[in-house]
Amino acid sequence: MREKLNIKKTKPQYVAVTGITYAQVDSWFDHCRRDLKLDLIYPEDMTGKVYPCVVWICGGAWLRMDKSAHLAYLSKLADKGFVVASVEYRTSNEGAYPMPIQDVKAAIRYLRAHADRYRIDPQYIGAMGESAGGYLTCMAALDDDPALDTGAYLEYSSQIQAACPWYPPTDASSFHYDDPEQAAAAAESLLMGFNVMRNVKEAEDNSPVSKVTKDAPPFLIIHGTDDHTVPFEQSEILYEKLTKNGCDVKFIELEGADHADMQFFQDELWNRIIEFFDEKLK
Repeated sequence: MREKLNIKKTKPQYVAVTGITYAQVDSWFDHCRRDLKLDLIYPEDMTGKVYPCVVWICGGAWLRMDKSAHLAYLSKLADKGFVVASVEYRTSNEGAYPMPIQDVKAAIRYLRAHADRYRIDPQYIGAMGESAGGYLTCMAALDDDPALDTGAYLEYSSQIQAACPWYPPTDASSFHYDDPEQAAAAAESLLMGFNVMRNVKEAEDNSPVSKVTKDAPPFLIIHGTDDHTVPFEQSEILYEKLTKNGCDVKFIELEGADHADMQFFQDELWNRIIEFFDEKLK
């Protein structure tokens, strides 16, 4: 049996590139240097068309991260006309804040510097991240301190145009600990480089809630109501602060969902995420 098919070209093909070096940083107590890398999925249709970019920031309590962990899910965004970049950043065992956000901002500048190569519209870059990556998403959106831009491509902006944090820690000063000794071992203290219970003001100053202004980009916050790792109230605090400042913000409360619950990876929620980025980045 012979059959002829005439299939119309209605969608671009996609190119996946892993392990792109976007920066070099000091490593092993400043005795050597190592590459910071990102993974990229981008449309390739030979038309010269450019696409908005969504930067994914992995979670892991700022202690561990894997930029390749959710590429299968992130391909949903690529299929809807976005370039997707999953970026590596240094964890708290390599150095304290602001090192991780400096890395994220360096990746954003790299993407803008190479926008032509990767079919990116440099005017429209958003960020999305989970947990520790949600915190970094918020900071990328809210903290425009020029001191956070370090390294190469400083002629390019690290600002983003939309933010979608999942279950983000938003106020390191408001986590509840039994005593300062318990707080000393907490992920928030390891990130900050000091005990957040003994340095409340400094912890708040290094948190997203202290950076909110009326100029914040659009936000879509997503948090499970039964989160046993990052309290649901952390997202409520940020939502209220953004609302009081007249910012463009939506808050999806996932009923009964725990931290990193499988509810976050269902099509119904991803459709809402895609709608958000479609509206704010296209």
